[in-house]
Amino acid sequence: MLDDVQQEARERMDGAVKALQSDLAAIRTGRASPALLDRVQVDYFGSPTPVNQLAVITIPEPRLIAIRPFSPSDIGLIQRAILKSDLGLTPSNDGRVIRLTIPQLTEDRRRDLSKQVGRRVEEARVAVRNVRRDAISDLRDFEKEGLITEDDLRLGYDKIQELTDEYVKRMDEIGEAKIAEIMEV
Repeated sequence: MLDDVQQEARERMDGAVKALQSDLAAIRTGRASPALLDRVQVDYFGSPTPVNQLAVITIPEPRLIAIRPFSPSDIGLIQRAILKSDLGLTPSNDGRVIRLTIPQLTEDRRRDLSKQVGRRVEEARVAVRNVRRDAISDLRDFEKEGLITEDDLRLGYDKIQELTDEYVKRMDEIGEAKIAEIMEV
């Protein structure tokens, strides 16, 4: 019982870490990355479609993203989707390839992005704490039903807390690494 609760909590906390990593990958750092376009959705025949399903995304230079649509007629759709997105980048195209130049970040923008990273890390911590709360609630229910003893309940609390501390620490490290990457000039 205790192992099942702990295993479920670990899986859900892993999910929170993966969500944080993908969330932070979409934050611009002054360097070109295909992950910047992960959240850009193109209205393709009435359904939102990710850019990477309509085009090949390459990084020919450290500050340039090249997007080559599979179908040249999709250039306008992709370009409009990028303009509508919150990336703050202006695409240029030559009829075959869309180019996104990543500008150097200003000091103010770096601080804003660092705060944004901090907020997202805090949201992920809250998600992990919610998993802890659910796991502890399950343990209490097991104890009320007589499936585990009070000693097992205490042991379960301790193990879930250790797990929570481990994941919160991992998220803090991920956030600190992202902030360091953003602040790098």
